[in-house]
Amino acid sequence: VQLQASGGGLVQTGGSRRLSCSASGRAFINYTVAWFRQAPGEGREFVSAVKYGIGTTYYGELVKGRFTISRDNNKKTVYLQMNNLQPEDTAVYYCAAASFLHDDYYNSEQYYNFWGSGTQVTVSS
Repeated sequence: VQLQASGGGLVQTGGSRRLSCSASGRAFINYTVAWFRQAPGEGREFVSAVKYGIGTTYYGELVKGRFTISRDNNKKTVYLQMNNLQPEDTAVYYCAAASFLHDDYYNSEQYYNFWGSGTQVTVSS
């Protein structure tokens, strides 16, 4: 599966932004799709994931209550709605996918074998 992340940009503190991760290929419904982010000089951090099939959602502690992940299997797209953005949310956001990923590994980047190119989100203070 190939992934394309989009929707990044410049937003003011407290603002909102929606990212999209569009996929090509077959059987999109069989993939857990996640968002990770990487700030300058930092490692990659788990943000959120939506499970294959039934679409159970998972969130990192820093974004819980502010971000919402969803998927549209017909459009082969996963969305990340980001509200109440803060300067510390500034990062390159990557989407990633893995087929039939076990629940124990949803936040572990090493288990995702397909990655998009990333989209920059900058939150101004």
